[in-house]
Amino acid sequence: MNVLVSLAFVLCWSSGFIGAKLGAGSASALTILMWRFLPLAVALVAVAVVMRSAWRGLTARDLARQAVVGVLSQSGYLLSVYYAIQLGVSSGTTALIDGVQPLVAGALAGPLLGQYVSGRQWLGLGLGLSGVAVVTLADAAAGSGVAWWAYAVPLLGMLSLVAATFLESRARSRIAPSVSLTVHCVTSAVLFSALALGTGTAAPPGRGDFWVAVAWLVGLSTFGGYGLYWLILKRSGVTEVNTLMFLMAPVTAVWGALMFGEPFGVQTALGLTVCLVAVVVVHRGGGRGGTSVTAARSEPEENRWTRSPGSA
Repeated sequence: MNVLVSLAFVLCWSSGFIGAKLGAGSASALTILMWRFLPLAVALVAVAVVMRSAWRGLTARDLARQAVVGVLSQSGYLLSVYYAIQLGVSSGTTALIDGVQPLVAGALAGPLLGQYVSGRQWLGLGLGLSGVAVVTLADAAAGSGVAWWAYAVPLLGMLSLVAATFLESRARSRIAPSVSLTVHCVTSAVLFSALALGTGTAAPPGRGDFWVAVAWLVGLSTFGGYGLYWLILKRSGVTEVNTLMFLMAPVTAVWGALMFGEPFGVQTALGLTVCLVAVVVVHRGGGRGGTSVTAARSEPEENRWTRSPGSA
C-alpha cells in the first residue's frame, strides 16, 4: 500500500508540470492560475464554514503568516513555473530546477538556522546543481528558441519556495493542513484574479482543452498532489516526502517527452542521474549526529524547514 501511495504521489505531483504545459497552448499563465484557484478557494471556504474546529485559537498573526507563506509557496512559485513553461522551457527541466529545493534549503539551514550541514551534504548540493546545469544546457541546445533568461524564471520560483519553507519553520503555532491549504488557495485566488483582471486576461477561452487543463490541475495536482503529500508526511515523515520529491524531475521529463515530444537525450539522462546520485550522497551525509538535508522522520519545529509546501 505504501508503494502504491508513493507512486500515486509522484504521478500527481508531476502532473502539475504536465498540466501547466497542457494549459500553455490555450491561455496565459495568469488565466490558468486564476481559474485553477478561484473555484477551489470558494469550495474550501465553504468547507471551512462548516468545519470550524480547525480554525479555533488561530490569531490574526497566524493567518497573516500563512497568507505570506501562500504567496511564496503557491503564488510566486506557481507563477514562475507556469510562465517558464509558457516561455518554452521544457516541463522536465522546470521540474528539475524546482526539485533541488530541499538541497538548497538544507545548505542554507546551516547559516540561517544553525543546523549542522556536513561536507558530504555540501558535496550533494554541488552534484545536484551540476545535474541541473547539465539538463538545462541540454534543453537549451535542443534548438527550441527559448531565451537564456527564461531558465532563470523557475529558479526564482524555487527560491520563493525555499523562502516559504524558512518562514514556515519560524512559526510557533502548529496549523492544521486543512487551514494552511485554505489560506494558501484563497490567497492565490485573490492574487491571481487581481493580476488577471489588471492585465485583461481574466476571461477564460472558449476552448475545451483549457477546461481539461484546469480540471487536471485541480483534481490531480492540488487534491492529489497536496493531499497525498500530507498523507505521506503524516505516515512516514518528511524524509520520505523529500526523497520522493527528487523523483519528480525524471518522471516529468519522461512524461513530457512522451506526451509533448520534449527533448530527452543522453545529456538529459546524465543530468537526471547526477541529481539522483546527489540525493543518495545527501542522505548518507546526514549521519554521525548531523542533521540530514531531508531531516529526521519526526517533524519537530526546528526541522520544518525541509518542507516543500508548494505544488505545481
